[in-house]
Amino acid sequence: MSGFTAALCLLGVAVLPVAGVYGAARAFRVPHGPLPAQPFGSGLEPAEHAVSRFHVRWYTVTMLFLAFDMEMVFMYPWTLVISAMGPSAVIEMFVFLAVLLAGVVYAWREGALRWA
Repeated sequence: MSGFTAALCLLGVAVLPVAGVYGAARAFRVPHGPLPAQPFGSGLEPAEHAVSRFHVRWYTVTMLFLAFDMEMVFMYPWTLVISAMGPSAVIEMFVFLAVLLAGVVYAWREGALRWA
């Protein structure tokens, strides 16, 4: 058997099961229409569709969450190297926390955290 024939046989051995699985999935699939809106999680009837638009105030809440999430990403390695870095690492971390606190105070002052 030549190398080309062996490669074709190997390709056939690999392709035939995959094609069989695709064919079986197509033959036995259950046709369905659009999914109805059903309660998820809390059990209450949904007031709006799942892919409806969100109010713009959620953008600010998301940005605050990401800011504090990044704080934790930076604080974990900082705790591991603080003894080797010395007091400069403590000062730098408090400057970083002050910048985050200034962002929260600004968001609070602008009314981003008010829900009414």
